[in-house]
Amino acid sequence: MKIQTIKVEDAVGKVLSHDITKVVKGEFKGAPFKKGHIIKEEDIPELLKLGKENIYILELEPGDVHEDEAGIRLGTAVAGEGVRWCEPKESRVNLYADYNGLLKINVPVVEEINELPDVILSTLPNNTVVKSGDMLAGTKVIPLVVPEQTVVEAENICRRAGWVIKVVPFKEVKVGVVITGNEVYKKRVRDGFGPVITEKVESFGSSVIGIDYAPDDAATIAGKIKRMADGGAGLIFVTGGMSVDPDDVTPRAIHLAGARVEKYGAPALPGAMFMLAYLGDVPVMGVPACGMFFKATVVDLILPRLLAGERVSRRDIVALAHGGLCRSCSQCRYPNCTFGKG
Repeated sequence: MKIQTIKVEDAVGKVLSHDITKVVKGEFKGAPFKKGHIIKEEDIPELLKLGKENIYILELEPGDVHEDEAGIRLGTAVAGEGVRWCEPKESRVNLYADYNGLLKINVPVVEEINELPDVILSTLPNNTVVKSGDMLAGTKVIPLVVPEQTVVEAENICRRAGWVIKVVPFKEVKVGVVITGNEVYKKRVRDGFGPVITEKVESFGSSVIGIDYAPDDAATIAGKIKRMADGGAGLIFVTGGMSVDPDDVTPRAIHLAGARVEKYGAPALPGAMFMLAYLGDVPVMGVPACGMFFKATVVDLILPRLLAGERVSRRDIVALAHGGLCRSCSQCRYPNCTFGKG
């Protein structure tokens, strides 16, 4: 790379080879003079105010790549299904969601890309629920010019990995709900679980096809779970009765229904007594009482993944430990907080 230095006063008619940034605290951050701008006589006072007494004309040597081209190539390489990139702004290329869904980040590959010299790729956390138009990531190179080989290495990493960043759309799942507890079954108290679960499910575009009630009897609960599955439910909630009291029989009922338990107990608070099992291919979630009381629990970390068609494993639940502690803020800000962001 060759750089020619020209005094601003002598630069009229010259073409800028990079953005010139202006920052005013609390008011403005941007590039009033962008790459490709032809400098005019009236630009000179403003450039001087920005501290630019000289401008620089780049002459790329063979094997060099300008930062804008590098950003575009990086954005193209990492953008997968449901992801689009924008034109460079101050050499940074941002990536956005094409539709609502679950953001999936290939974390080891992102780290491998960032091991390359002068390459930056920064993303939202893996498994973030995103909406169409949400920013997902940003990528750029640090210097004005990088060797072509650096960009090629990043592209090769992406090609070998198969995918780096993608958005998985939510499926329209038919959801069944079995609400346990003598107090609700015998109508001593009003059901608080049904409305909460229905709201969560519908927010992802799925629907509750049935809510049934059962007393604290394992065989009865098991029978209702099986009937929900036979009736077409692709996901089943079983609420209440998840603790260690003698009359809390829901975990045993899920066993009796023939489901294979993936994990009982989750390292997420609230939600420690959560259970995930599979009745064939149908996920069965045992939800403790906290799922009715708190706005955000372990259910909110697992449900989006199930509705995106992912088979959540024991290992996935164990991994929730890092970031699985809710701060119990006086005013809940979830999902704009640290809960589930390990």
